[in-house]
Amino acid sequence: MSSFLFVVPPLTGHVNPAVGVAARLGAHGHRVAWVCADPALVRRLAGADAEVFGCAGPVPGAEGVVRPPDLRGAEALKFLWEWYLLPLADAMAAGVRAACETFRPDVVVADQQAFAGALVAEHLGLPWATSATTSAEFSGAYDGLPKVAEWLRASLAGLRARIGAPSGTADPRFSPHLLLIFSTPELIGPQAPLAPHIHYVGPSVGDRPADGGFPWERLDQGRATVLVTLGTANADAGGRFLAECRTALRERADRVQAVFADPGGLLAVPPGDKDVLVLRSVPQLPLLARTDAVICHAGHNTVCEALWHGVPLVVAPIRDDQPVVAGQVVDAGAGVRVRFGRARAAQLGVALDTVLTDPAHRAAAVRIRTAFRAAGGAGAAAAHLEHLADLAAESR
Repeated sequence: MSSFLFVVPPLTGHVNPAVGVAARLGAHGHRVAWVCADPALVRRLAGADAEVFGCAGPVPGAEGVVRPPDLRGAEALKFLWEWYLLPLADAMAAGVRAACETFRPDVVVADQQAFAGALVAEHLGLPWATSATTSAEFSGAYDGLPKVAEWLRASLAGLRARIGAPSGTADPRFSPHLLLIFSTPELIGPQAPLAPHIHYVGPSVGDRPADGGFPWERLDQGRATVLVTLGTANADAGGRFLAECRTALRERADRVQAVFADPGGLLAVPPGDKDVLVLRSVPQLPLLARTDAVICHAGHNTVCEALWHGVPLVVAPIRDDQPVVAGQVVDAGAGVRVRFGRARAAQLGVALDTVLTDPAHRAAAVRIRTAFRAAGGAGAAAAHLEHLADLAAESR
């Protein structure tokens, strides 16, 4: 049996896809451990018995670095790298190295934004796989931004000089050994790269701890169910948008019932409201199985989990990779895009009516669902990792 060390940033959307893969590997008898700056987050998502090596690193909301909510585009990307991703890599490096020395993995599985995992593995001569939890990097996102692309390359070169092997050459975002992309070309589009070591496995959606307490009995079978969510990292920016969504959905209460995921407690709704359910958290996967449309921020996990169920979307990207993912949804025909900062209830209502009534959007969502399920998900990802471990063993 082999041992696999997952290196993840303390972000729910980056841990969740790895959870199902790790569970499959564990079920096959392999040893699995994690490195994360927030061990409690990993144990909450992967199970209380998960073996987690802690490390230093900024935990969102805990280090005093708050991103201005109005940052967009290239400015938001630069802020993310300068104030989060690069400092996270610098801080995690010592802990990743210590975990490698203690756990002695056969393969390191590094999240695409946990650069320390890739750079430390390369420095130690360990084979490493990239866990690409967002497909934005494969859509030519920086093709029209040469200065941004050059700045990113220079930033990674400086990071390598600090924590990696100066003689190394691999981009820590793209393993030359194995690149697991939790999407498929049917969503990414014709620019999706192809190579023998690149594998599109689709979403990893299984083997997560249950999230109880949802009032399933309050769902009205006679109305369409619409989930509204901005993910777990956008509570600072979502108040106005959620309020506009609430207005639009109330205007359609005769045929639509809304479920809002509102972790920041931004919406006031009377207890027992039959038209609008507002909860701090929802069991997203089982809820999507009973959902007719999703209004969201175009977060990669939310988009892929909705499309896994063949559910069309209204996407309102805020920042980071979200505009790229939103573009993928629209180009694939699986949804409608609105402007997060400007959308009002009337526009949101029209967009929602479109995805609920236009059969073309649902047909596109179903087409992507078929591709996602054929890709194999967590099981396929685990099989590719096992093959990499076998190759590593043969070369020793």
